[in-house]
Amino acid sequence: MQRLPDTSMTVALASGGREFLGWGVDRHMAADLFDALNANTRATGNWGKGKAPKIPQYPRPKAKSTTTASTTPKKPVSVAEIYARLSRR
Repeated sequence: MQRLPDTSMTVALASGGREFLGWGVDRHMAADLFDALNANTRATGNWGKGKAPKIPQYPRPKAKSTTTASTTPKKPVSVAEIYARLSRR
């Protein structure tokens, strides 16, 4: 599928679920800008003798982890195996 808006339900489901609905490029950039401003404020602020306060990050949807696919190494498939799989049909 091409040329779908980045805030559409189809793109959200492809990205990881319904919690990604409405999270387009503009919203990701705004959240990154919010975090960058907070980090800059924390780094350059005049906090006196105390430590700088911990400023929470902008809440973002969490991607679902795919631990089974990333931990299991894939075995290379030969051309003969591909042909055998296709010829079974």
